[in-house]
Amino acid sequence: MTGVILAGGENKRMGTDKAFLELSGRPLIEHILQVFLAQFDETLVVTNSPERYARYPVRMVTDALTVRGPLTGIYTALLHARTDRCFVTACDMPFPNKRLIAYMLESAGNFDAVVPRPGGLAEPLHAIYHRRLLPLIGKSIEQDELRITRLLEACRVRYLSETEIVHYDPQMRVFKNINTPEEFKEAVCSDSECRN
Repeated sequence: MTGVILAGGENKRMGTDKAFLELSGRPLIEHILQVFLAQFDETLVVTNSPERYARYPVRMVTDALTVRGPLTGIYTALLHARTDRCFVTACDMPFPNKRLIAYMLESAGNFDAVVPRPGGLAEPLHAIYHRRLLPLIGKSIEQDELRITRLLEACRVRYLSETEIVHYDPQMRVFKNINTPEEFKEAVCSDSECRN
């Protein structure tokens, strides 16, 4: 499986590139890479600023389509990945859990996607997608339907219940994303208390 980090956001609410905010002395993206480089056959960073990630041992790809957004990032990853499945997360989600990811892969079977559903709400940026979704995603983007939730309605999804998730991540930190200075401050305060 390929590990994918989407790093194409505009960072409007944060005001700076979130991937390089420092948490415990390291940029957020390095927290993700520490897990990904040890766990996956390959790691891709989907970014339109590849020069920013040149220092890391990853493959960088730029958006395959002019339409911006997470769905285009997933499409780009599936198009370029060397494996049939991609585990996709965002550069502002610095707490990946290798045991949960491994369980998700074990649960993949013949499903098109494996998506956690904490609190009954799908988390599409901590999910596994199969390459066979490329035509469906391409059609969605062509029709200007960019919501990942709509994509999930049209394919075979293995949803993970909250009970399954907390078995591997009791505090569900994997879903903590950092969009604002306040959320970043909260992440800094909690990072020393509970590490994977």
